[in-house]
Amino acid sequence: MKRILSLVMMALLAIGLVFLGGCGSANTTSGNTTSSNTSSNDSYAKQINFFQWTEYTPQSVLDSFKEKYGITVKMANFSSNEEMIAKLQAGGLSEYDVVVPSNYVVKAMIAQNLIQPINKDNIPNFKNLDESFLNRDFDPGNQYTVPYLSSPVVLAVNTKKVTKPIESYNDLLDSSLKNQIVVVDDERPIIGAALLATGHSLNATSANDLKDAENWLKKLRPNIKVFDADSPKTALITGECSVGLIYNGEAALAIKENPDIEIIWPKEGISGLTIDNFAIVKGTQHEKEAELFINYMLDPAVSKILSDEYPYTNPNKEAHSLLSKDYLDNPASNIPFDKIKNSELLDDVGSSLGEFDRIWTEFKG
Repeated sequence: MKRILSLVMMALLAIGLVFLGGCGSANTTSGNTTSSNTSSNDSYAKQINFFQWTEYTPQSVLDSFKEKYGITVKMANFSSNEEMIAKLQAGGLSEYDVVVPSNYVVKAMIAQNLIQPINKDNIPNFKNLDESFLNRDFDPGNQYTVPYLSSPVVLAVNTKKVTKPIESYNDLLDSSLKNQIVVVDDERPIIGAALLATGHSLNATSANDLKDAENWLKKLRPNIKVFDADSPKTALITGECSVGLIYNGEAALAIKENPDIEIIWPKEGISGLTIDNFAIVKGTQHEKEAELFINYMLDPAVSKILSDEYPYTNPNKEAHSLLSKDYLDNPASNIPFDKIKNSELLDDVGSSLGEFDRIWTEFKG
């Protein structure tokens, strides 16, 4: 499952998309995702190349785009931002058309000329996105990016197994939770929780702030039983663990399996909020097809299919009227937009990445 946020990212950038295709506003997609080539055009390229996280785009959506426009979407997958960027730097600019970077690497990708501005006049479905996800600091005015999905790390608790109330990350230090916590094997959101718990920003980089976080993590370590980047929900579903700091899509699936699991919103805030975005690769030869594809993915009916299969947080406000009751009633999937709007995003921490990496390595032991 999506994803791993490694801290070697900026090193890769210092050494130094893939998305499919769009066109003008006259080609706005309808809500019908199964129409048969109703808008195909011989002037379009026959294929675009899409570089995307694993388990983040249903093949059925790519098939329906081909059926409608006659354009094959060839999808390749990556499991981390650094993998995606390294591929682009190693010749991928000529291989891909659209990619899906997380917010905290967008500025660096712009600086490295890996992605290009998007003409939103050719993406009329951009209007379907909720403002909570737009005009954030990583891309003011969304000149280079279009929000796709969000996968924040949330606190999930089995309320039948945990009797003491949990209202803060500091409550996770209680000795009654020894060997009871599963966390994503992803340093930024977990170190982020430590920073929030000790009164600092998610993106704090001062030596004193990071020392506070490191000491807090040492207290937490006896309570952690599992580090899992791929399927952290499993330990919650099986009862191996009673508390999880895990991706919200994973938490949503755990709740479906075990309704005793609930989402707790710590008073300090969300520890691992990211926004994943469509971006067009710099110099693509298929710009109009890429824009057409992005616009298609923002169609409410198409966006609904995404959330039906992968229940992460969906920024498409128009799709929410179509989403299933299961999705809307699941607090892990359907995170209120105001929580997104008022929460700090994980950001690039620059030269401090090495210190984050050291803290994480020593923390895991």
